Amino acid sequence: MKVIGVSGSPIKDSNTDRALKLVLESTGLDWEFVKLTDYAVAPCMACLGCLKTNRCVIQDDGIALAEKAKEADAMVVAGFTPYSTLDSRTKAFLERLYPLRHNHGFMAGKPGAAIITCAVPEDNELLPPACESGINAILYYMMEEGMNIVGAVKVFGNVPCVKCGNGDECKMSAIPMIYGQDATVGSVGINVFEEQTDAMEKAIVLGKKIAEILKAK
Repeated sequence: MKVIGVSGSPIKDSNTDRALKLVLESTGLDWEFVKLTDYAVAPCMACLGCLKTNRCVIQDDGIALAEKAKEADAMVVAGFTPYSTLDSRTKAFLERLYPLRHNHGFMAGKPGAAIITCAVPEDNELLPPACESGINAILYYMMEEGMNIVGAVKVFGNVPCVKCGNGDECKMSAIPMIYGQDATVGSVGINVFEEQTDAMEKAIVLGKKIAEILKAK
């Protein structure tokens, strides 16, 4: 049995990557980590050229990634939330799994899970529910493909303004918007996955649940 984990994060060894790897490792099964920045994946063109072949007509890495998903016994998808929705790389990857649907439903029944990293605190009612939007974008794909949704993990990430060098001076800085008018780069700090006990525990539990489901088959 093999579990594939797909990360849409463009940052090397990011919070998203490390959370995903913890889920994969916690399965105790054979697993593969896929970093989407290592691949060229265009979005679906809605041409239905895949209807008879279950293979996309776009000649890029999306074809090989769809095969990886098809051959895997379970899939965990991890992304982040620029502009309070799922990032484009992860969304494009999900769209390119559409050829696996026709006539066979190759993803149906497989355990699936989501990981989302977002910088918007869930208790900030003045801002969009970024985490929920990102998670739903992944889980709705899994629902529509008939996958067995196991769960999701939310990771508290970092707004880019804390690292850009202008976070305290730029009039467009998101730091005051997210953390309050008196917030600064120094007061906000850097959020690290390994310091988020609840997220760590949920990642481990999620991996074990995926393994339990697969072993029970």
